[in-house]
Amino acid sequence: MSLYRDEGVVLRTQKLGEADRIVTILTRRTGRVRAAAKGVRKTKSRFGARLEPFTHVDLQLYERRSLDLVTQAETLRPYGERLAVDYPRYTAGTAMLETAEKLTPVEKEPALRQFLLVVGGLRTLVEGGHDPRLVLDAFFLRSLAIAGYAPALEECARCGERTGRAFAIAAGGMVCGSCRPPGSASPAESTVGLMIALLRGDWERADASESRHRVECSGLVAAYLQWHLEHGIRSLRHVEREAPSERSARLRDEAGRGVSEKPS
Repeated sequence: MSLYRDEGVVLRTQKLGEADRIVTILTRRTGRVRAAAKGVRKTKSRFGARLEPFTHVDLQLYERRSLDLVTQAETLRPYGERLAVDYPRYTAGTAMLETAEKLTPVEKEPALRQFLLVVGGLRTLVEGGHDPRLVLDAFFLRSLAIAGYAPALEECARCGERTGRAFAIAAGGMVCGSCRPPGSASPAESTVGLMIALLRGDWERADASESRHRVECSGLVAAYLQWHLEHGIRSLRHVEREAPSERSARLRDEAGRGVSEKPS
C-alpha cells in the first residue's frame, strides 16, 4: 500500500454512501483506475468539482486492496465546462468517455495511447473546429485501431485484394465481390474515403465531405464499434446524427407536408 501520483481524465462517477463517490479515471501511467473520493458530494468539499466527468486532473492516490483513495486532485483542463453548453459536442464527448472505459476492460493495465486519444479528442471537441460527428467517428476508428480492431478500408479484409466493394462488419471491413457475405452494406466510395481520412487524421478531406456521406459513415462506424465491443454504447442514442441546418430543413419539410395533407 502506497501513495502514487498520476494524471487522468475522469470517465464516470457513482454515488457511494451519503457523501462519497466512486470515480473512474483513465490515467496516463496506470491505466483505468476506480477510486473512492471521500466527502466530494458535500458542499464544502475541497475537490468535488475537480472530479467530474471530462475533467483532466492531476491526482494523488493511496493504493488499497479494493478501491484506491483519492487524496489530492488539481484541475489541469476543465473540458466539461465548455462541452456542457453545446449539446452536440457534449453528447459526442459522453460517447467518447463511455467507449474509452469499455476499451480498457482491465483495471490498472497501462493504456497510454488510449489516454492520449481521449485527451486529444476532448480538446478537439472543445476547440470547435470540426463537426462533432466527425470528431467522434475519428475517435471511434482510432480507438479501434489501438485495440487491434481497425477495419480494412483499402483492401479486402478476407483475401487482401484492393477491390473492396462492400462493408461487412463481421469480416472486418471492406470485402471484394468474391468474399462478400450476405447482408453486407454497399457504402458510397466517398463514404469509404471519409473513413480513411478520419482514421489518418486528414481533416482537410474530412471537413470537405458531404453530409450524406458523413451520415453513412457514422452508421457504419457505430455498428462496427458496437459489434467488436459485443454490447452497445448507451450514450450513442443521444448523439445527433444530422447537422442543425439539415434538421431545420427536415422539420420545415415535415411541417409543410403536414399542412398540405390536412383535409380542407
